Amino acid sequence: MTDTPARVRELSLYRRYFDLVAVGAKTVEVRVKYPHLADLAAGDTIRFRVKGTDETCDVRVGRVTEYPDFEALLDGEGPAKVNPNAGRDRQLADIRAIYPPEKEALGALAIKVELLADH
Repeated sequence: MTDTPARVRELSLYRRYFDLVAVGAKTVEVRVKYPHLADLAAGDTIRFRVKGTDETCDVRVGRVTEYPDFEALLDGEGPAKVNPNAGRDRQLADIRAIYPPEKEALGALAIKVELLADH
């Protein structure tokens, strides 16, 4: 039996989402099911970086849940966990502004995150 050490992934975030993660208010990150995220798993660490800066925040992945689209993800996870400052419809519009339909067609990932204690 081999133990695989938890991996550290670096992902960019827009400032408004980064700030929510950094204070523990955003507990579910939304991503498209890109191939490079296919093996993301509970126990991994994600180092979020504010787009265009060196500012980072580390979180531990609690679970990764796949959904067919962003609507199903928001309904399954609850919009307050994704962005407590915006309602469901606003979030859906914001997410789709980041990810066009051809990206959403790849599937949606809800990544449950927990802020690491040293931040």
